[in-house]
Amino acid sequence: MHSAGLALCWIGPVQPPSLNCASGLLATSYGGTRGAGTRLIPVESLLNLHRKGRMQISMPPPQIYVEKTLAIIKPDIVDKEEEIQDIILRSGFTIVQRRKLHLSPEHCSNFYVEQYGKMFFPNLTAYMSSGPLVAMILARHKAISYWKELLGPSNTLVAKETHPDSLRAIYGTDDLRNALHGSNDFAAAEREIRFMFPEVIIEPIPVGQAAKDYLNLYVTPTLLKGLTALCKEKPADPFIWLADWLLKNNPNKPKLCHNPTAEEL
Repeated sequence: MHSAGLALCWIGPVQPPSLNCASGLLATSYGGTRGAGTRLIPVESLLNLHRKGRMQISMPPPQIYVEKTLAIIKPDIVDKEEEIQDIILRSGFTIVQRRKLHLSPEHCSNFYVEQYGKMFFPNLTAYMSSGPLVAMILARHKAISYWKELLGPSNTLVAKETHPDSLRAIYGTDDLRNALHGSNDFAAAEREIRFMFPEVIIEPIPVGQAAKDYLNLYVTPTLLKGLTALCKEKPADPFIWLADWLLKNNPNKPKLCHNPTAEEL
């Protein structure tokens, strides 16, 4: 008997299936108010479905991308960090990474480069560099939009009128000192997370041309400088020397003020 001609025949609900070599079809009966009938299904289709099911079981489950955003507790409310983190966690976020640091005015200027040239820019950089702040990577479904909604309007005075339960309405002071920061969109979140946490891998990891562009823009120039310095120095252990050099000369590493206050978890 050849498998190509195999068929199963199911006559009724209490009768077991039987085999025949006639058509290569699976025959199933069905009934109802209009009488009974017979459904024909190719055995090959059944076998393919069976194989597909086994393949799906053996394949690893797909990885789920969870959106991330950058949150900053600004210098004037760092003393409220614990209660703000409690609100963050109760709102469904996961704190992926946290860092407390005191930024220099130059570093604040680089972080808010998109605001450069606006009237409030000098006051903004002075405010953000006035003391330690807390930077956090938050993750959850639609993290960027949910965190922005929790923050409320960027102007604290507006937030107090229109969104009195928002974090900026509760903790903010005026249109400049609005207590907290949140990334505006995906591109901003990616840039800001890399800026504050240069050692963190941002998902989704780029591939193909995007990966080449990233290497040419961020990795190759620094690595070339390091290898040139390595050739001039000729250290006894080139691997350790290059590793130390890259740590010291990481272009994305935040520049801290003198006598900084820094804690990392």
